[in-house]
Amino acid sequence: MEKAGELAVEARGICRRFGRRWALINVDLAVPAGSAMMVVGRNGSGKSTLLRVLSTAISADRGTARIHGADVRSSRGLVRERVALLGHYLYHYESLSALENLQVKARHLGIDSSRPSLIETLSRVDLAGRADDPVATFSAGMRKRLALAGVILQRAKVVMLDEPFGQLDPPGFRFVDALVRSMRESGVTVLVATHQLERSAAFCETALVLDEGEVRWTGPVDELLRRGGVDELGAEGA
Repeated sequence: MEKAGELAVEARGICRRFGRRWALINVDLAVPAGSAMMVVGRNGSGKSTLLRVLSTAISADRGTARIHGADVRSSRGLVRERVALLGHYLYHYESLSALENLQVKARHLGIDSSRPSLIETLSRVDLAGRADDPVATFSAGMRKRLALAGVILQRAKVVMLDEPFGQLDPPGFRFVDALVRSMRESGVTVLVATHQLERSAAFCETALVLDEGEVRWTGPVDELLRRGGVDELGAEGA
């Protein structure tokens, strides 16, 4: 059980460069355990890059970050046990079925890969009826649901979702809402990179606004909404 006031995610001076362009410039953040923060900003503002650095998918050029005290550079293995990332790009084995894709992931994680167990996970994302169909036949929304099933499998302490509402229809929006609330109830810390500010405000307490790789503003979501959203802070993307 987390201690009161413990930080699940903390970063100081995070910088990341791609070629000559700095995607992140001296980014600081602190996310208390069990809370949820949205990361918002225009396309190219650094949202996805920040989540990828924090989850160890890529490394920062400068700065430090920790996940429940584990350094993302020196304790990458431990961080990866604690973090589940739903990336902007979804990676599935196209010729395999939904069930087989989850079996590959479950075996990698060293957890129960039996059909009954994974069918239960697929049912949580409304894909149990398509368990044996190749992913190549799935719509974009179904692929997103399968990726979310993979996130559920990890049972991570920190979940990072990059544009979780993308490719989904209204029932899919409600599914993501319910999934995040369920995670929050079980004590999971959530970071959401999103353009859906008002929708994400239903389950996030704080917001971090990025603009051209720099932190433009951070604070309570309610205050950001009162200020008129991201546009009023000089960054398009609410």
